[in-house]
Amino acid sequence: MKRFLHIGIDDTDSPRKGCTTYIAALLVEKLNQMNLKFIDYPHLVRLNPNVPWKTRGNGAICLRVYGEEETVRRVRDVAIEIVEREADLKYSGTDPGMVLYYEETVPSEFQSFAERTMHDIVSSDDALGLIRKFRAEAFAFKEGRGVVGALAAIGSSLQGDHTYEFITYRTPKNRGTPRKVDADSVLRMNEKFDSLTFNNVDLENGRVLIAPRGPDPVFYGIRGENPRAVREAGELVKPLEEVERWVIFKTNQGTDAHLRKVLKISQIQPYRPVIIKGEVSSKPRTIPGRHVIFSIIDESGSVDCAAYEPTKKFRNTVRKLILGDLIEAHGGVRPASSTHPLTINLEKINIIHLVPKFTLRSPICEKCGKSIKSMGKDKGYRCKRCGFRDREAEKIVIESKRNISLGLHVPPLRAQRHLTKPLSRYGKEKTGVALELEEPWHKP
Repeated sequence: MKRFLHIGIDDTDSPRKGCTTYIAALLVEKLNQMNLKFIDYPHLVRLNPNVPWKTRGNGAICLRVYGEEETVRRVRDVAIEIVEREADLKYSGTDPGMVLYYEETVPSEFQSFAERTMHDIVSSDDALGLIRKFRAEAFAFKEGRGVVGALAAIGSSLQGDHTYEFITYRTPKNRGTPRKVDADSVLRMNEKFDSLTFNNVDLENGRVLIAPRGPDPVFYGIRGENPRAVREAGELVKPLEEVERWVIFKTNQGTDAHLRKVLKISQIQPYRPVIIKGEVSSKPRTIPGRHVIFSIIDESGSVDCAAYEPTKKFRNTVRKLILGDLIEAHGGVRPASSTHPLTINLEKINIIHLVPKFTLRSPICEKCGKSIKSMGKDKGYRCKRCGFRDREAEKIVIESKRNISLGLHVPPLRAQRHLTKPLSRYGKEKTGVALELEEPWHKP
């Protein structure tokens, strides 16, 4: 008898080691050896990036397989052994969770739960209630907070807009050292696959973006629109160190899946990613750290918006906003504290309307054509060159050109989050049509 199984895993890494996708890669190989069939590519689901206890990318994984019932039942022990071996259980903030669900169709309640985890704060009790209701299995390591992400990964069907990532991994001896990849090969790959991949290179700053800088096992990753494109692009990259293994993941990266429109500023809550419309109500100012702060307002209240130093030239766009401009602010909400009010950490802005900008210029001398200067309040103007006086002259009002455009403005690629949809992906959103697994999609 055939049996289906959805395996969700989350919160196995720490700032010092580990990676949940690496555990997925190891588990893929084990399940393949057990002759289980994969229903879809492994899912890499990025959850709300603003939760205060997340590690790096707040990513959970889900593997979906089917096979003989006896074989499927053995997966539990295999998965537990890999998590216990690879998770950084000695780190105080790492609390892995694993959820197993043995039916072909995922309940709609799981899907709704997953949707909440993209843009809200969700409790372990909520997850455990659903797990009990639908008779799934949950395994909590330490505090087990990862059960939330594990269930969310199972509930995330990725049938809406989605992308793919070809992820390679390092051998243990190289972890913790600078990654070695031929930069010219990355540039060539980016040029060839420019329309089918994204966020490979920050050309403005001349920086290769496919390789992270932390101590985790990931070597480099190529993100793109379909599995074949990311695999062929990844194979064009010339590694200067050994690649241990690679896997293609289906993911919500680059889709803005976390952002939700909020109708009123008064409805904004801490730690939620939002899209909110408002009128610029304070002049952008630069504060220590070279961050740029301004406020927007609507009929319900006001909120600060922040473009932080790592967003680089994006701050220059923000500085050009003036009172009365109408924008949409996209970003995560930072809670108020004793030093700052509720603040939206900007991921992008959509400029909807720009108000005219006016400057005042001194009037011109009727005799010699030079600018004339005021002699004081209500005393008129006098030309210092020829002595001409004009008591009726007034300042000339001139409309200045606004060196800023309507539409979306985003930070440079290196400052964008995993979930942020880059400008290159607009118009490429998918309808959710499933693709059959195309070999090879993992190695070894």
